[in-house]
Amino acid sequence: MSFIWILIIAAAAAAAAVCIESYRETHNFCVTRFRVSSKKMADLEGEKIKIIFLSDLHNKEYEEKNERLLRAIRQTFPDLILIGGDMLVGKENASYEPALSFVERLTAFCPVIYANGNHEQRMKEEPEKYKASYKEYRRMLRSKGVLFLENGSTEVKVHGERIRISGLELPLETYKKFHKGQVDGSTVEECLGFIPRERADQDYQILLAHNPAYMEVYKEWGADLILSGHLHGGIARIPGIGGVITPQAFLFPKYSGEMSTEGEQTIIVSRGLGSHTINIRLFNMPELILIELKKIL
Repeated sequence: MSFIWILIIAAAAAAAAVCIESYRETHNFCVTRFRVSSKKMADLEGEKIKIIFLSDLHNKEYEEKNERLLRAIRQTFPDLILIGGDMLVGKENASYEPALSFVERLTAFCPVIYANGNHEQRMKEEPEKYKASYKEYRRMLRSKGVLFLENGSTEVKVHGERIRISGLELPLETYKKFHKGQVDGSTVEECLGFIPRERADQDYQILLAHNPAYMEVYKEWGADLILSGHLHGGIARIPGIGGVITPQAFLFPKYSGEMSTEGEQTIIVSRGLGSHTINIRLFNMPELILIELKKIL
């Protein structure tokens, strides 16, 4: 057998292996556990707060009506479920029913707090394209007890600890392809206000900010824990480097699907649970994130 045929066969085998692996990853998910400690968790005394973080489901269903995903969440016994956006697909003829039926069932486990991604936001801001679909989606989930944070904040108390949660919506132009918007500290303050000093010193602050491209600005705003998604892990991931490309077509983003601790701030970017348009993943398993928040020992 000639060397050229050996190369052709090897290339075909490698391509087949990549296709098989990509298929496997687009039809499964993993549970990723992150442990986060804070000196603000003074009253926990050995306990931990279990937070499920969901992002970028894009109407994906793992078994009928997402039974497999719901089962995995139930088994963690969560205290709080935070949603980082893009649970549905914001296209003119797309249904929101898979996302609706999944999210409304989460309220049987614990409180559910929902911050929009760019797909929900475009449906909200361009109703002429999507009719009343976002309003109906939000109304039905609110009727089940889901709390939406649309450039808003709320406080919850879990195991005696007070946690403040904010959901950020940046202008849609900040999601345009081949373009990074002008976002600075004043942009976030216009959306959410500033964190009063007494709250910054005492309350644990979580920021749900869908697009991690503006992470430096989110850190400047002052949250203790920043949760993002949007990048689907960078489509493919290179070990030791991270995600390859963003939806805005920028290569090798700094934050794409990991946990980082910078000073006293923690950043978690979800690889997401689904995909749309480009239904490819490689070395980039979809993930359900469990955050265990506890006191610094």
